[in-house]
Amino acid sequence: MEQHLSVEKAEASRRKTIGTTRFHCALIQVGTAVEERILRSIKSHDVVIHHFKTFSELYTHSQRVILDMIVIASSGSTDWIMELIPLIKRDSTLQFIPIVLFHPSPEKQMVIEAYRNGVDEFITNFWDYELVRAKMEMLVNRSRRDLGVNPTTKLPGPAAIEREIEMRFKGGEDFAVCYADLDNFKAFNDYYGYIYGDKIIFMTSHIIRNTVHDLVENGFVGHIGGDDFVFIIPFTKVDIVCSNIISTFDKMIPFRYEEKDRERGYIDVANRRGQMERFPIMTISIAVLLNHRHTFTHVGEMSHMMADLKKYTKTLPGSNYMIERRKKY
Repeated sequence: MEQHLSVEKAEASRRKTIGTTRFHCALIQVGTAVEERILRSIKSHDVVIHHFKTFSELYTHSQRVILDMIVIASSGSTDWIMELIPLIKRDSTLQFIPIVLFHPSPEKQMVIEAYRNGVDEFITNFWDYELVRAKMEMLVNRSRRDLGVNPTTKLPGPAAIEREIEMRFKGGEDFAVCYADLDNFKAFNDYYGYIYGDKIIFMTSHIIRNTVHDLVENGFVGHIGGDDFVFIIPFTKVDIVCSNIISTFDKMIPFRYEEKDRERGYIDVANRRGQMERFPIMTISIAVLLNHRHTFTHVGEMSHMMADLKKYTKTLPGSNYMIERRKKY
């Protein structure tokens, strides 16, 4: 295990800055070709181009690698682009990735509409390689510095989660806020090391994100930090989403343990008092608050009840989800 840790530490160190990492760029181009221009502009980096033709293909790429940029290039009408960009900006995984739009000879209104729809940079046929390189590096570095995104999972952080809930309040929606965290994660992290702990966090983020994405329209997934996640879904979808998250997690998590630990069903780890304690295979707990017919009016009203419900849910054996049935207090 120590050998694996040393290799992964070296890889993690190699990936700290844009100048020493692979630059993953998703690209769709219609009626024009800009791939060679992109490669020439950021030639000092190890660039990987991921071509896509649909939003679904773009999303699939984002599941396989951490995308640094999305480039959309067209020489004709941009109507399809103005439909694609909102889909990207609504997705909790893709919304923070910088979008660069290329058009050789755009009209002024086209550029204005692109920026209003969420494009981060617009490039025309006047492609100055040094200038474009500076712009692209600035966009990626700014994106990576964004404190609203968790660095491990690239999911929206606490500020973005709060904004999403408040936005749904203002829209008068009925929805459920689901708070998920892992039981016995700290023991696993102490026993196997932080790199393997990060792999668990990343796996959990994929399970939650993919389940919500597959079963819910306009669902939202955020990462508070550590092993704490929040997802927001229609209150009518709570049972199917939570049960599928739990089922998938419980099937996958045992294989993150070494065979000897998996077979005996626990690990022995020193607790906070320095005494050896037995910790079973990790489970997941999900606390659920329903905002139905304006049960709540702001985030503060939900936080106290969520904290109490979370504590209770974690006392139950195994993986569980618990829906708060009490009236607010």
